[in-house]
Amino acid sequence: MTGGRTVKDLLAELAIDPETVLVIKDRTLLTRQERVEDDASIEIRPVISGGAGARRPRMTCRRCRRPAVIELRRHNAAFCQPCFTKHFRDQVTRAIKDFDMLEPDDRVLVAVSGGKDSLALWDVLLDLGYHATGMYLGLGIGEYSDRSGEVARRFAEERSADLLHIDLRNEYGFDIPSAGTKGSRSTCSVCGLSKRYLFNRVALDHGFDVVATGHNLDDEAATLLGNTLRWQTEYIARQFPALTAKEGLVKKVKPLHRLSERETAAYAFLQGIDYVVEECPLVAGNTQLRYKDTLNHLEAGSPGIKAAFYLGFLDSAADRFRDEVAGEGDLVACSRCGQPTTGRFCAFCRARAQVLGERLAWPADSQLSRELAEEVLPVGVYGEAGRNR
Repeated sequence: MTGGRTVKDLLAELAIDPETVLVIKDRTLLTRQERVEDDASIEIRPVISGGAGARRPRMTCRRCRRPAVIELRRHNAAFCQPCFTKHFRDQVTRAIKDFDMLEPDDRVLVAVSGGKDSLALWDVLLDLGYHATGMYLGLGIGEYSDRSGEVARRFAEERSADLLHIDLRNEYGFDIPSAGTKGSRSTCSVCGLSKRYLFNRVALDHGFDVVATGHNLDDEAATLLGNTLRWQTEYIARQFPALTAKEGLVKKVKPLHRLSERETAAYAFLQGIDYVVEECPLVAGNTQLRYKDTLNHLEAGSPGIKAAFYLGFLDSAADRFRDEVAGEGDLVACSRCGQPTTGRFCAFCRARAQVLGERLAWPADSQLSRELAEEVLPVGVYGEAGRNR
């Protein structure tokens, strides 16, 4: 394309929402006000899961007035690299404090996928002085999983951090692509179920106090939108940045819930973190992505609407749904693996048995038959995967 225009005008011609990408030139982030000329070679890097004006002066950092590298419209601010790094860490620190997520001596297991969010989370927790160990779950998704695992291993080596690597096929006999073609669950459902189950199990087996995941503001806002559209109040009642530990369940926290997906991508880039940019090849058609796209359209016209929606829910509405947890039923140990469930067998063992063509047990009566058929799940453990089968 011809140059001689601002980044904002260039993205407008390409019909690209500026809030969904990073614009990079020579390993430097460009703000939307900066001008690109004919000889410029730039990268437009997507950061959201799913999908010639007059020359203007370069934007300056709100904190120190140095040249800015990123603009955050919802904050009506721009930051240079050091100040943005401080902003990012301050948001994580605030999240941890507000929801009593971590204690200084906690052993933290970070769920690592090789993507920007989980690696940014691991990086900032290490920099903040927490005892953070990564766990990578090999899902068997061809070259995508191979690349993701290598990125996670290299990150751990560069920072002298510990990394646990669990391979789903080697240890449990199936991978995600094959699981999606068998049984009653979709590929994404089995994937999410397997991750939740194994992160909790590994944390228990290795004595970790907390499991930390890289869910960001975009993730949480999209989930809340989906749950609200369906009025799934039992799920809304549990959509908090921190879930306390219970018998058989390790505490789970989301320290990035105040930061957008674009902010985590910018942090990873500016910290020199090599992460997997491409999407999982199996994610096409995922409902969550449609909700993200809807919120991105709203955000383009009303910067800050995603934060107002989710953070406003936490501040003003979350407590109104707490009564929905009443009457859920007591958790018992799964007859096969010992993990918490409300039925005889947990959701993971049931899904695994379906994929492998195994029979868990012969039903002794009609009540047990109904239980196995309906696959009653505790939503506090397995989330929406248990409903949408």
